[in-house]
Amino acid sequence: MGTPFDPTNDPHRRFNPLLGEWVLVSPHRAKRPWQGQSEEPNNEQKPSYDPTCYLCPSNTRVNGEVNPAYEGTFVFENDFAALKKDTEQTSEKNGLFQFETEQGCSRVICFSPDHSKTLPELSDSERTEVVNCWKAQTQELGEDYRWVQVFENKGAMMGCSNPHPHGQVWAQKHLPTDPAKKLVQLKQYYSEHGRPLLVEYAEQEIAKQERVVCQNDHWVVVVPYWAAWPFETLLLPRFDVQSMHHLNEVQSATLARILGEITAKYDNLFETSFPYSMGWHSAPFDNEQHPEWTLHAHFFPPLLRSASVRKFMVGYEMMAEAQRDLTPEQAADRLKALSTVHYKKRENANG
Repeated sequence: MGTPFDPTNDPHRRFNPLLGEWVLVSPHRAKRPWQGQSEEPNNEQKPSYDPTCYLCPSNTRVNGEVNPAYEGTFVFENDFAALKKDTEQTSEKNGLFQFETEQGCSRVICFSPDHSKTLPELSDSERTEVVNCWKAQTQELGEDYRWVQVFENKGAMMGCSNPHPHGQVWAQKHLPTDPAKKLVQLKQYYSEHGRPLLVEYAEQEIAKQERVVCQNDHWVVVVPYWAAWPFETLLLPRFDVQSMHHLNEVQSATLARILGEITAKYDNLFETSFPYSMGWHSAPFDNEQHPEWTLHAHFFPPLLRSASVRKFMVGYEMMAEAQRDLTPEQAADRLKALSTVHYKKRENANG
């Protein structure tokens, strides 16, 4: 008779009900020695104002436009937009060759005039202003486009080309691939159970407390049961809401607070400015009711073992399915144990 299955050590697959896909978990691999690529951690202390930064207040951008002397958030049309409003609408299908043109827009959202402060280093009121900006952009762009994607790429490791704290919002006429997959899964679950999948999932995670990283009266952050990235998290409301712009003032303020907590924990994990891609999924804007949909945000950070060792999604992950070496429960335990006081503030207090 073989050794009993141990989920903390033995390979197994977990189902992601949001996308209808599987993830391979191989926790025994975390013990292997690392002789691969190491990144240079970014712990450089940036100035509050950088005269060479395209995003700082009053500076000139690459297209010659001058930023205003903004004091809070600042939004502008991306100078190198991936989507254009006036692309001619046409499509073609010829055998296996098919295309359709896309219309949309891309905007940059500067979180703060302070070049040196990322989300966890802003105050709750400053983060609330960011949340309110996300709400306003979602509502405005949702009037013209079916999909509105709010996101942030933090750190050079995640392809961020400018260190000034900022995110983006893209909007487009068609529903992108992952949201389209989610729509199918969420509708199916709602038709079978009569409740939104993510509302029930949040309740079940809160009851178990095995993967909860932090929570407050309105929000919860978990390492999802089906997480693919080592320290991936999912930020969920503890109430029924479909879109970012439906949040009230209190819910926006508590969201700003928990955003500060999870991003501070990320930075504290390896005491570095923790890279990630984060994005919000509001319901599609298609003039239909979406009771099956729940507003949520994903954090996908690449770091695995330290500030210099990252997870690569290559080989098996590209050819077969996502794979991880650390169980979601182990990742949640590590994140949960961390302080919500940013390590730089502790260093300054000790100094």
